[in-house]
Amino acid sequence: MDKYTAYVWPRLEPFLVGVLPATPPSKFSMHYLRKMASYVRTRDGCFPRLGWQMWRHIACGKLQLAEDLAWLYFETFDLLMPRSAEQRLEWAEALSQCHTQKELDRQRCKLSVDTLQFLLFLYLQQLNRISLRTSLIGEEWPSPRSRSPSSSSSERDAKISSQNKNWDVQAHLTFIQTHLPELLELLVEPGQLSSSGQVLRDSHLTSEAVESLSLLLEGSVSHSRTVHPVHKLLSRSQLQSQAGFSKLSCSYSLQQFQDFLRQALCLNPFGISNCSQSGKKLSWALQVEGTLKKAKIFRNTHAAPPGSRLVVMSQVCKQTLAKDSEKLNDVNIKLHRCSEAFIYLLSPLWSVTLDKCRNSTLVLGPVRTSVHIQSCENVRVVCVAGRLTIGGSFNCTIHSLTPTRPLLLPGNASLTLGPFHTQYPTLEDHMASAGLAVVPNLWNQPLLFGVEGSAPDTGCYRIQPPSEFYPLVIPFQMDGDNCEIPCSLPEDFQKALESREKTIEEWQKTVKDAHLNKAQRRQFQALVEQKFHEWLLETGQRQELDSLLPPTITPSSSAEHWSSNQNTLKEQTHEQPTGTVC
Repeated sequence: MDKYTAYVWPRLEPFLVGVLPATPPSKFSMHYLRKMASYVRTRDGCFPRLGWQMWRHIACGKLQLAEDLAWLYFETFDLLMPRSAEQRLEWAEALSQCHTQKELDRQRCKLSVDTLQFLLFLYLQQLNRISLRTSLIGEEWPSPRSRSPSSSSSERDAKISSQNKNWDVQAHLTFIQTHLPELLELLVEPGQLSSSGQVLRDSHLTSEAVESLSLLLEGSVSHSRTVHPVHKLLSRSQLQSQAGFSKLSCSYSLQQFQDFLRQALCLNPFGISNCSQSGKKLSWALQVEGTLKKAKIFRNTHAAPPGSRLVVMSQVCKQTLAKDSEKLNDVNIKLHRCSEAFIYLLSPLWSVTLDKCRNSTLVLGPVRTSVHIQSCENVRVVCVAGRLTIGGSFNCTIHSLTPTRPLLLPGNASLTLGPFHTQYPTLEDHMASAGLAVVPNLWNQPLLFGVEGSAPDTGCYRIQPPSEFYPLVIPFQMDGDNCEIPCSLPEDFQKALESREKTIEEWQKTVKDAHLNKAQRRQFQALVEQKFHEWLLETGQRQELDSLLPPTITPSSSAEHWSSNQNTLKEQTHEQPTGTVC
């Protein structure tokens, strides 16, 4: 085998985090992006960096997008950029000091993005486009069993939310292979296009244009496990020659470069399928017979480069999992078809996806980029995240702290949005390392992403009433200094808690003032415990309580053990929880 054979594959991160799991606006077609590519090269403030002000002008004035939608894509692209935690925190601080829309606009105008990469990012949104015919992006004809001819566009868009291709590395490869000519065309200078807009046969790509492709492509040379962005991969003179590089013009022959990529393109070796086959499978501290036969948990964190590190948890049922570990730091997590589970992942994470989960609770450490909930039912998610996206889900409750507006895609029903309401000792340190601050916090300002040309469903969510709000206590003992919720609660929620605490104090005083004798106290205690057991069963809390017990404690005595020996239980469950993630 040639020593300098190149292997190039689509990066996971731009598809996983950058592509919104919904049908994109029709104005993101090649026809309009080709016009935009020519426009930005001839206007001040557009090239090589595109500022928010000019993008807003193009998006709202030329492409007829709403300003909220224009900012959504601009902000999403910025999430992909390799900014340090300190830079993210400085940006958050600047935004938190904006008290008017004018001040906010002024601050946003300081943000700019790489123009060529942003064009590629916009084109990439077509990954999840739905078509009723076999389209250029490889969509199949709709199945008559899954969709009738009279199905509405909103139903089709909800379907794409539940069956998106963001995790499918084969779909990523097919997309790049199919659209490679158009992707490269966006990078060609306008002078190399004919009057009809077609690429001339002898067109060239500048080194800067090839460098912009590193947003999408990375790879390695044969016999090497080191992964490089595609432009650094081409620093080898032998590969430069294969790719059509001319030292005289310091550019690449477009046709030869395209042929080189077609021969080099291959499947991402760090996708889910390879991870499940060659990744490390994770063992459980305790296995309850009959509950873990289908559970699959595996990771590739020992071998994958940053951005491609995965932990996949599939079909975890009726279990409590808890982990705070460096093995989870900056990892992409996918939870698939988990049910009746309680999962605590208390480390700084890169991204999290919940897919087809039900009747479960998920508590997360700070998530650097996005938390995406799709096709879930009756799940509760507690998270600090750069972005929160929900699509095709029913009866879910999300307690979040996020600097961006939660994105509600089509197909949702009966969602509840509440403020972030928990803490653990190292939470603030984890937030700092992820570049996430306590302000701004837009948890209660969702952005509804409707089907193009129709109004979004404003009745798909509600803001949690303060009367239903209770803080979440994480039932594990951990080292660290943080002992309170990092962000202040909204005033009405804080008042509800104080009122509830006052009621408890009054009840305790009433019991004390009753002066019950010994027999009466025993009778009263038995009655309270009976009501407590009834409440555990009615609310489903009994299952969570039982799953926290060490193997020496039987479920039948769980409530008594919890109330009488809570500190010991915390120590035992932290050292040996029912199951561990890694």
